[in-house]
Formats: sequence, structure tokens, C-alpha cells
Amino acid sequence: MQEVFKPRPSDILVASFLKSGTTWLKALTFTIVHRNKYSFSCHPLLKLNSHDCVPHIEFHYGWQDEEYLETLPSPRVLGTHLQYSMLSQSVTASRCPIVYICREPKDVIVSLWHMIGRNGIPFTGAFELFCEGRVPYGPAWDHVLEYYTSSLHNPEKIIFLKYEEMMDDPIDGVMMLANFIGFPFSEEEKKTGLVEEIVEFCSFNKLEDLDVNKNNGVGNVKNDYFFRKAIVGDWQTHMTTEMATRLDKITEEKFHDSGFTY
Repeated sequence: MQEVFKPRPSDILVASFLKSGTTWLKALTFTIVHRNKYSFSCHPLLKLNSHDCVPHIEFHYGWQDEEYLETLPSPRVLGTHLQYSMLSQSVTASRCPIVYICREPKDVIVSLWHMIGRNGIPFTGAFELFCEGRVPYGPAWDHVLEYYTSSLHNPEKIIFLKYEEMMDDPIDGVMMLANFIGFPFSEEEKKTGLVEEIVEFCSFNKLEDLDVNKNNGVGNVKNDYFFRKAIVGDWQTHMTTEMATRLDKITEEKFHDSGFTY
């Protein structure tokens, strides 16, 4: 993938660490980009999961199905969980914008465990692996820091979003996202409430309740894996005070002198 993938100038890349709001951000980005192509009553997201509408690049290369990506019409909205340093130069040097979202680590591990815990891994075991950085795509803190630092150096290339801030004010977040990726809302669209409609259409409750996200999936990964609670602070119902303090200490050490805080 690093050697042969060539992005188109019109591509938009949605990047994140695992369980950081990826499904939601993909739905929002896809809907913003294609708002003039699809109506809400006949929309791909009504029949397809967000990850089908916004395919992960590395997954298709892993499945040896990379040709599929070339069949997608422009503008393509593509996804990745890869660290910034693992992206090919063809991506980092291209004109395509990168939208990155991060989430509080304590909520990330809880959400991740609820997905992998179905295989019988106890929460304490998953917590230890997470603290040691022994999870897919490596330590969460390194992942976040790479994109955060890169967004400071190249703010026109990368927009760095926080899940908690997006949840707190999704209207402002959607407008900011639309401006960054080159699909700003017109004054008429704002007046007619289109921004609010997109936020509602892509909301957790709306997407979770769709049949496609209740019953479909690929292999052992069912679409309902991507929907649980989507709330901020759910870690408090899973962690002891000692566990939370330990994770907070690791986070503080990892981001020391970076200027970043959750």
C-alpha cells in the first residue's frame, strides 16, 4: 500500500485510532460531501454501514482487493487507522485533506474491550494490554501525538478533532468539518436547517436503529460492533479509581511538553 497507493487530488481521508468516533465521523463526512447527490430518504447510509461507504484503505490492500478502491467515483472519502508516520509520501504530500478524530483514552479502552471482549478477554486483561500499547495500530498516545503534531505543522492539510468537543457541539463541528474539506454550507443551507438535518441523520440513535447496523457485517465482525453507547465518560462504570489514575498518569507522561490535553 505504501508503495503503490496513489491518492486523487479530490480524495478526503478520515483517520483515527480504534474506537475513537470513526463510524460517526465517516457518516458525517460522507453525508456532507454527497449532500447534493443523495436525499435523506434514499441514502446509502440507510442500506450500508459507514465503513462500507467510507472503506478503510489498508483493509482492502490486506484483502488483496485494492482494485475496488479505483472503482469508486470521485470525490472519494477513504478511511485509515494507520499512524501518520506509516502513511505513504504520496498521501502526505498530496492535496487531499486529512480529518483526524481522537477520544479520551479511558473511553477508548472501554469501547475497544466491548468489541474484543466478546471473545472472552476480561476487562482487566484488555486494560493491561492497552496500557502497554499492545493493541492493533500500537499505543494510542503515539497515534494521537503524531497526528496532533502534524496538524500543528500543516494545519491546511490536517484538521484535528476531539470526539468530546464534537459531541458537545455537533452543529459547529459539522460546519467546521465541511469548511475544512472544501464543502462549506451556503447561507441558504444553514437557514433551511440542513446542518441540523445532517447531524440528526448521522446521529448514533439514528444509525444504530437501522436494520443494516443490527444484522449485517463481514465475517466475524458484525455491524453492531460499531454501535454501543457513544457517550462521554462511560469509563467510570468500568474502571476502579486506581485504574483510572494509572491511565491518566500514562497519558500525562506521553503528552508531556506537547501542548496537547484531552
